[in-house]
Amino acid sequence: MSRLITALIALPIIIASILLEPLALLFVAVALAAMLTGLHEFWLLARRRELKPELTVGTLAAAALFAAFYFNAPYRDPRLMLVVLCLFVIATLAGAMLRGAPFERLMTSTAVTVSGVMYVALLGGHLVALRTGFVQPLAADLLCFFFLVLMGADTAAYYTGRAFGRHKLAPSVSPGKTWEGAAGGMLASLAAAIIAHFWFFPELSLQAALPLAASMNVLGVVGDLTESALKRGAGAKDAANILPGHGGLLDRLDSLLFNAPVIYYFAVYYFGDVFIK
Repeated sequence: MSRLITALIALPIIIASILLEPLALLFVAVALAAMLTGLHEFWLLARRRELKPELTVGTLAAAALFAAFYFNAPYRDPRLMLVVLCLFVIATLAGAMLRGAPFERLMTSTAVTVSGVMYVALLGGHLVALRTGFVQPLAADLLCFFFLVLMGADTAAYYTGRAFGRHKLAPSVSPGKTWEGAAGGMLASLAAAIIAHFWFFPELSLQAALPLAASMNVLGVVGDLTESALKRGAGAKDAANILPGHGGLLDRLDSLLFNAPVIYYFAVYYFGDVFIK
């Protein structure tokens, strides 16, 4: 029940911010809040293993990346992204050095800070660029396709696995996931792509939509398993408990993060300059 209540509250806000152009900033704000929270959940997992990230530097770097994504920097000025990342690495090393961290702590602090920002902010920020960098209704269609495929695959994998799951997919990382569930998720992602094509996105041909959906499904599973490995390594069941029935925000972002760059760069190359703001 708590999972359903959380979904009923969150989904209308997300859908409205995707479909209505005046609410584009709401989408950006929700994405920023979700990913900064997910980033800090990542660092909390690291702290369970006595790794100390540079929280201030990392948070500022994530905010700077989001600002760059807001102005569609990956397409308009990729060099800006490189500048932000270079300054971030320098600042992280300098911060650990200035607080007198010994060599091994300096290295681990830098690694966990940088990897967190790269994992959550750099990957996930592409959704912000997708929302603000493409004309409507294309931006809305792309995001609806994105969430329909991933949420459909995730839901189908869960229930197919519960009903028919016999063969473990990755028992050492996530014992609950099965090959049968993965197959159900793949079929659902392909079905979602077909539905999207005939329902609201005829501009995306089935010849492109089906391979895209299949690739997103595979990366979604990899992203899910990666986050499970992080939690298992930290000795945690969930990244946090901020969402009733769902765990932490990082638990909800896992498959989205690996796929955000995929849908963005696919859109850039498939639809071309004419649809980019």
